[in-house]
Amino acid sequence: MPENNMTWIAFGDIHQSNGLPARIPEIKNADAIIVTGDLTNHSPEGAVEKVWDSIYTFNPRILAQAGNMDRSNVTEFLKEKNANLHCEVRELAPGIKIMGVGCSIPTPFGTPSEVTEEEMASLLEETHSLAGDYEKLILAVHDSPHGTSLDKISNGMHVGSRSVRSFIEKYQPEIVVSGHIHESSGEDVLGKSRIFNPGMAAEGGYVLITLENGNLDAVLKQAGSS
Repeated sequence: MPENNMTWIAFGDIHQSNGLPARIPEIKNADAIIVTGDLTNHSPEGAVEKVWDSIYTFNPRILAQAGNMDRSNVTEFLKEKNANLHCEVRELAPGIKIMGVGCSIPTPFGTPSEVTEEEMASLLEETHSLAGDYEKLILAVHDSPHGTSLDKISNGMHVGSRSVRSFIEKYQPEIVVSGHIHESSGEDVLGKSRIFNPGMAAEGGYVLITLENGNLDAVLKQAGSS
């Protein structure tokens, strides 16, 4: 395990509200910025570029993936920037890898990037198969795991992905950063996996992930006012 201390900042559900990066005090010194999905609202022309620039201004080291509200042009843009995380694995530090799966299971709203639970399970397994050996795994997934405190809508119903939950229970990544369910920001655990949903970017939530002397940790934080 590396002895050097490192930090990563994760957030999502930007929805073209680009003010959060300027409000995060640790952003300029972070080793990477991780965006879990929903950069845009149906990806109108020029939207993903503006979101990208709002982050790049403060830190050019970006890994991001499309959420259910993003169209395929978002993934294409991120691939051109060598920043795509959806269905990819990156090594953040020796022994520490991050894998990403964006999109979501079906919603009542017919958003652009939805998959069935079966497809979600396949995407997760196929992406994990690319990881090879690792000591610690971080999972960036747009949809929150079903039956946790992170996937409840306002009426109390759990609407997260059962496939995401099953994957976490099976592979037990150390840190999971999810999103999608705006009203359920917070932290939960499944086995040894610590799971975070920072909520909508416009509301200031983000996750600070740290590596200190080989110990991987994370904390849910709230950005100050701009």
